[in-house]
Amino acid sequence: MIIGIPAEIKDNENRVGMTPAGVSELVKRGHKVFIQQGAGVNSGFPDHEYTAVGAQTLPTIADVYAKAEMIIKVKEPIESEYSLIKKDQLLFTYFHFASDGPLFEAMMESGSVCLAYETVQTADHSLPLLIPMSEVAGRMAVQEGARFLEHPQGGKGILLGGVPGVKPAKVLVLGAGHVGLASALIAAGMGADVTITDISLPRLRDLVNVLPKNVHTLYSTELSIRKELLTVDMVIGSVLVPGAKTPHLITKDMLKLIQKGSVLVDVAIDQGGCFETSHATTHSDPVYSIDGIVHYAVANIPGAVAYTSTAALTNATIPYAIALADKGWKKACKDDDALLKGLNVVGGEATFKAVADIYNVPYTDPHTLL
Repeated sequence: MIIGIPAEIKDNENRVGMTPAGVSELVKRGHKVFIQQGAGVNSGFPDHEYTAVGAQTLPTIADVYAKAEMIIKVKEPIESEYSLIKKDQLLFTYFHFASDGPLFEAMMESGSVCLAYETVQTADHSLPLLIPMSEVAGRMAVQEGARFLEHPQGGKGILLGGVPGVKPAKVLVLGAGHVGLASALIAAGMGADVTITDISLPRLRDLVNVLPKNVHTLYSTELSIRKELLTVDMVIGSVLVPGAKTPHLITKDMLKLIQKGSVLVDVAIDQGGCFETSHATTHSDPVYSIDGIVHYAVANIPGAVAYTSTAALTNATIPYAIALADKGWKKACKDDDALLKGLNVVGGEATFKAVADIYNVPYTDPHTLL
């Protein structure tokens, strides 16, 4: 198969679709890999490392799309890429269609095959291609939140871990999945007083056995969240409904409960966000304030630590990329139900029910297309 890896062009997106090690595995199996010149530089992977393992470089993003049967990238295509996508071309990347209507419409019109990292799901309901970036984003959420708690950044001027004689900051983590767990562990390690919420009692019971003593579990209800907001310094929103829009756990009217200078970090912004007042921001302009509450809602948090993120993502995606390249998408999806769940759009048909429902278009069972 001919595989293309374009440079990411979203604001401050420094990751690249695959490391040289991953490319090597594809080339060894007889596949051709074309990578855009300089695509890996910001992740710490110069062109010569790709050519050394058998990839070929191309000068422009248009050249890569024109050559490739399968595109492997990190973030969803942006408007300038829409016209480059060909009918029947396989795109293997994050899409997050639930929060991007124009992208969904463009991919439906393109006739391409959109296999979304975020909805690939194994039999145990885990999301293997979302987990590595969730772990990175969860760790960074605390790091960034702590920075914007500083007074010069618009925060209330509180040190996350406190000092002897001064209480630490209070951190509320909404959602106890991979992002939430990573956030709770990092915040606790920095000395904060942490509360993590979820609607799954079995999950909370499990966490009690692995979390340090400065992390408390709380069953998530609107009332319990409202009570926590009265004394909280930082809220990390990490709730996920696979493929669907994230529910708003903090509404605009709830901001009045929060002390001014507190920080809301919305890790779920890719899927619409946990907070009603969230809108996507960028690494170059990461925060804004509403009613004195600092909002951080960068849609590609892991892009700031591109070397770590690219390596972690490739580790997760390479077995699936090999299957798709070796077998073609139809046979690969027929053989692996996890990959089948990744199909969101195929040839102008919506093949992921949650996305079809959001946009009120007919749903096509992907089994019928194999």
